[in-house]
Amino acid sequence: METMEKIQEQLRANGQEQLLQWYGDLTEEQKQHLMEDIAKIDYSVIREAMKPAGAPAGVISQAPVMTRPMILKNQEEYRTKGLAALKRGEVAAVLLAGGQGSRLGFDHPKGCLNVGLTRELYLFQILLANLQDTVNLTGTYMHMYIMTSELNYQETVDFFEEHAYFGYPQSYIHFFVQDMAPSLDHEGRILLERKDHISMTPNGNGGWFSSLRRQGLLEQIKQNGIQWLNVFSVDNVLQRIGDPVFLGAVLSEQALAGAKVIAKVNPEEKVGAICLRDGRPSVVEYSELTEEMRNERDASGAYKYYYGVTLNYLFNVEATEQRAMHRMPVHRANKKIACLNAQGETMLPAEPNGYKLETFIFDILEFFDKVTAFEVEREKEFAPIKNRTGADSLDTARELLRKNRPEWGEL
Repeated sequence: METMEKIQEQLRANGQEQLLQWYGDLTEEQKQHLMEDIAKIDYSVIREAMKPAGAPAGVISQAPVMTRPMILKNQEEYRTKGLAALKRGEVAAVLLAGGQGSRLGFDHPKGCLNVGLTRELYLFQILLANLQDTVNLTGTYMHMYIMTSELNYQETVDFFEEHAYFGYPQSYIHFFVQDMAPSLDHEGRILLERKDHISMTPNGNGGWFSSLRRQGLLEQIKQNGIQWLNVFSVDNVLQRIGDPVFLGAVLSEQALAGAKVIAKVNPEEKVGAICLRDGRPSVVEYSELTEEMRNERDASGAYKYYYGVTLNYLFNVEATEQRAMHRMPVHRANKKIACLNAQGETMLPAEPNGYKLETFIFDILEFFDKVTAFEVEREKEFAPIKNRTGADSLDTARELLRKNRPEWGEL
């Protein structure tokens, strides 16, 4: 641990002296706790996050997409290649489940959400059923690595244990905790959650690989002969996991990464668009797309940025390990953050009062020379639960689940 003088000097140099404003009120144990928090701060991340936002960096251009007609033409070849790799045990699943269901009025891990109306049918349960479909097809169990957060780790583990892992072999399911990042006020000052504790939140889904590696699971992955990681989000009930056609397409293209994409409902749909940035694979966030870019068409009359990512990716393990050495861009999200006010009392703001710092999984795509953008049918593979009502809600997800899982009967 560095000396108090050195810590004070670092805080002054970075405009973060407020972290010690309640130091005199703390017990020796609390002082130690606060010093440990401060020692973990990466000030360069904060400086990057507070840079003024602007137009999309680099030159944005249209990305090649493997469309449905192209896939159907070679589907059996892709399926054969993908099935062979799956049967050899070369693919594992990575489930991004660090978030809570707060936007849905559900203050628990989002994967614990009950989607059923007449019976219990949880998000985690549905995803494991989707994974089991691939196991039934190949006869080979896939390892699944579940990224939780410090906020929901124990509740997630307890949930799986209470439900006997929904029938999936426990030895094939592994939990890990994503890294955390400090919360900032709108001027870039780190917020305190308590007098002895910095306000920390999960650092976004872009931290999945570094968190996996830091907790020793990358070595296990290599020892098991796993060469590909299928990374996907928790909130899409139609996620196809270990899709042999997707895998076979990526292998056939000799790419080291793949992304499932959908044709957008319209140019205004709020999904990140697959594109090229300075000639390299990339995703432009909806908020980055200007109106002109959203409506821009190519020579054939098609929208240039009309394919959105579904948060279902394939990554080659060795290639991703090399590329994960690069620093990921840091994004700031304007949020309501509980913190101490000027009187040292806990404040629960009614309006956004600061930034949570996040990295996004799609930012790593720019470090790959080639990414297979693989179009899927929205009605069969895209039913996210983002909102309480309306588009991308529980109601829309249930309707699509009924259509795609008629064997489950009434939900």
